[in-house]
Amino acid sequence: MPDPVAVNSMFGRIAHRYDLANRVLSGGIDIYWRWRLVSAVRRSQPAAVLDLATGSGDVAFSLASRLPQSARIVGMDFCEPMLREAASKLALHPSENLEFKPGDALALPLPDGSFDAVTIAFGLRNMADRTRCLSEIRRVLRPGGRLFILEFSRPWSWVRPFYAFHLRHVVPGVAGLLTGDRKAYEYLGESIGEFPGRRDLCSEVLEAGFAGVSATAMTAGIVALHEARR
Repeated sequence: MPDPVAVNSMFGRIAHRYDLANRVLSGGIDIYWRWRLVSAVRRSQPAAVLDLATGSGDVAFSLASRLPQSARIVGMDFCEPMLREAASKLALHPSENLEFKPGDALALPLPDGSFDAVTIAFGLRNMADRTRCLSEIRRVLRPGGRLFILEFSRPWSWVRPFYAFHLRHVVPGVAGLLTGDRKAYEYLGESIGEFPGRRDLCSEVLEAGFAGVSATAMTAGIVALHEARR
């Protein structure tokens, strides 16, 4: 499992160019992935949403723009430099229903049953203890609340050789030029390779006490959107 201290340090180092690197490395398709996530959340009509491992706040901002103004959105992360990036964006684009707070996903500083929905986009993979993270998410969800996980997955078999080459050789080189931190994106490829596929992740979510678990593959299986109910 990832070392939380190393993960925190790594994201802190790349925070200033994180959004740019995401757009370039994904060819902009990460915008579509997040749109699918937010569309699914919107259908559940939540009054309060926690965006966990919010990073620079992309999902949180999308939620704030697409949900009713009455909906409360909290973006939470344990990496202070990432939260500073999110706060800078919020200062430029104020939103009354959005706030960012520091917090560790393995010990959320939140009361039980305080949210209708929890989103986590490309963050579960970085948790030192996924079981504990899922347990904490379940704790802060109200009965019937929804969990939405957007995460890298196992691509279709015909894509895998090309995708593996991309992760191993293209991503670290390009990201190194953009962020000045090649090692951070070498970790990206390693963490994707070690992360469970759709079926196994669904099993983990079920074992954590959730129901109605489903997974929708996108972009030849490179990414999947998992949904579950508390």
